[in-house]
Amino acid sequence: MTSPDPGTPPDFEQLLPEFQRLCEVIARLRSPTGCPWDRQQTMKTIKPYTLEETYELLEAIDSDDNSAIQEELGDVLLQVILDSQIAADESRFTITEVVRQIADKMVHRHPHVFGDVQAETPDQVRSNWYALKKKEKPSRESQLDGIPVALPELARAARITARAAAVGYDFPDRRMLFDKLQEELAELSEELFGTQQIPHVPAGVDSERVPDEPIADQAAKDRAESELGDMLFVLANIGRRWGINPEEALRKSNAKFSRRFKAIESAVAAQGKTLKDVTLIEMEEAYQAAKRKEK
Repeated sequence: MTSPDPGTPPDFEQLLPEFQRLCEVIARLRSPTGCPWDRQQTMKTIKPYTLEETYELLEAIDSDDNSAIQEELGDVLLQVILDSQIAADESRFTITEVVRQIADKMVHRHPHVFGDVQAETPDQVRSNWYALKKKEKPSRESQLDGIPVALPELARAARITARAAAVGYDFPDRRMLFDKLQEELAELSEELFGTQQIPHVPAGVDSERVPDEPIADQAAKDRAESELGDMLFVLANIGRRWGINPEEALRKSNAKFSRRFKAIESAVAAQGKTLKDVTLIEMEEAYQAAKRKEK
């Protein structure tokens, strides 16, 4: 495929018939002679599939596999059209209104592109975006209103701090966040160990196992939970200030650990054993081998 100039729209002679065909396929599935499963769906019943397809798209993007990305984008588009068809069947709105509204919004929210407003930096663009959004939704009383409650909490923390920063409530120097992180770590340590001095126990796998003991007192547990939450909030803010999506960072770390742990399982299985047959030291050796292989 020849790479077009950036910002070149698609070939509408090819796109429009295919888009029409997809809309017709979904409409047929929802018709009285269509699919029983599709006919009984509502916006609420397909919510889990919408979320699942979104995460599968993120996974495909991480894989950098064009074929997989194309497929998952199609699945996400399917959710949009299916939701819109359900809405049309219920006389609420149509896909045409969805497309028109988002196009109008993008033009309105980018006056520096489609109008005569000046915005030379991403920060200026972001500030203009929030200002316009506030004018569009005057019923919102707080700068934080409108952030989806259903967002994963690390992502939501980054959005909350970004909204606060948009009106100037932010550390003037992002490096100050590490001082704040140390403060929150000390406060967590005080709740867990009774002192802000964290016990120094070198990380390793060749020592005796010390059983975990749950926090018995509920009030103490609540305080520790609060301090851990404060630490995670600061970490999300650090990610935002350096342009790192904390939710993406954690998702990739989860995937990395899962991949390496599965390498342990494979290495153990190759020896004709199970994880119960090997020591922690042997498992760690397999983990480190997988880590070295990746690098």
